[in-house]
Amino acid sequence: MKVVNLVFQIFFLLVILIFLIYFLTGFDSAFEADQNCHSYLSSYENISGKYGCDHDTETHQWILYESNDKKEPATIIKKFRYKFL
Repeated sequence: MKVVNLVFQIFFLLVILIFLIYFLTGFDSAFEADQNCHSYLSSYENISGKYGCDHDTETHQWILYESNDKKEPATIIKKFRYKFL
């Protein structure tokens, strides 16, 4: 009985820790994430149009990326996650 109680307490603490990390480490809105992405974008020399910001609605984040001239996938520079709830 004590082992079950200990496992439940550890599981409960892990769930609380995950929720705290989620709510304390993201932007409050998609607008704030967008503004920060474009702020970082302005620090890059974007003469050739290689850099850009894109909104990913599935993962609730803005992504700063560098596209390649070749037919290869873009390189992700930074992600700006915002809180969904």
